[in-house]
Amino acid sequence: MKNVETQLRENRAWAEEVFSKIDRKYNAVTLRSRDKLPYGVDENGIHIDTIERNRRSWWTNGFWGGLNWILYAYTKNEEYKTTAKRSEELLRPVADEYGRLDHDVGFVWHMTFGADYRLTGDKTAKNIDLYMAALLASRFVLASKVPGGFIRAWNGKRGTDWNNYDRTIIDCMMNLPLLYWASDVTDDDRFARIARAHADVSLRDHLREDGSVNHIVDHDRETGALKETFAGQGYSVGSSWSRGCSWAVYGFALSYRHTGEERYLEAAKRAADYFIDCVKGDWLPRVDFRAPEEPVLYDSTAGACAACGLIELAKILPEGEGEKYLDAALHLLRAMEEKFCDFDPANDHLLDYGTERYPAEISPEGYKKAGVHMSIIYGDYFYVEAILKLLGAEFDPW
Repeated sequence: MKNVETQLRENRAWAEEVFSKIDRKYNAVTLRSRDKLPYGVDENGIHIDTIERNRRSWWTNGFWGGLNWILYAYTKNEEYKTTAKRSEELLRPVADEYGRLDHDVGFVWHMTFGADYRLTGDKTAKNIDLYMAALLASRFVLASKVPGGFIRAWNGKRGTDWNNYDRTIIDCMMNLPLLYWASDVTDDDRFARIARAHADVSLRDHLREDGSVNHIVDHDRETGALKETFAGQGYSVGSSWSRGCSWAVYGFALSYRHTGEERYLEAAKRAADYFIDCVKGDWLPRVDFRAPEEPVLYDSTAGACAACGLIELAKILPEGEGEKYLDAALHLLRAMEEKFCDFDPANDHLLDYGTERYPAEISPEGYKKAGVHMSIIYGDYFYVEAILKLLGAEFDPW
């Protein structure tokens, strides 16, 4: 197999062509959606605004600002910067509502305010991002009887039917870069220590031996031990939710980037090898790799996020190891470009066939209503980030 540099060089013309279409599209969309925090699109291809749906604090609301920041960083187009700044204005009121903030502050705030500080030096943005890092660190549950602990995912109270008190989800691996960054800028390793402790619990309890993942894990607060696993957004308990696997691929690769700890690199490779084995063929990820073969339900967001993680691995690993991961990323991105991408500037979304979760009921007439085969903002974000990685972009918010 050709080495990574050769693969990148031989695919550069394709990546440049794809990015040209992305840039042309978002030159229009960034103006139309400037006063929104988008999630998906309506039947006319227009961004749905989470603010209008009373979801200003929703966990995906950093991806639009984050998308505009990475576009600005690469193109220096001031319109992208203006939209990114506007997204921060729209998010800012949520910072005053402590009870509506949870472990996803990394997704929301580090991709926006954190990116702003790193690209512009804005000290207010830096302080808000550091506040969110402190909030994320405050969610750390120190198990009483053993060293270590975990970051509690959601808010909730003991004794309720849906007890979120001691639960973690694999998604949180993507929030840890906020803590690594906070340690770097404050010269205080407490944030990074918490991040590593949580990554170790995720490695132990979320990542299975074969590279698939448990989405949701309930822990014993005293011992830190795994009590129970839940299907979460996958097909069933013990199945294999594809986006969860992609969070593991990219999340563990990022923890390795920030710490240099080999166990995180090995974890990322284990998840990546599993993901690749599951998508070989048409390279279009299903929602759950262990769900029934029919109906065929895709999740393009899993492929886009996994591609970012695979490219990260390819650039980290020495010659002879990284090539297969870049090759897989290229297959994923090319397959999705052909089957799932919408480059029409008249439509606000980029990537079709995203799926929120495996649906409880299968009805082709109601797929989008059930969160199946739709546009989702984080799919658009990760697809653009992956293409920029291929082009050698120096900035990403992680």
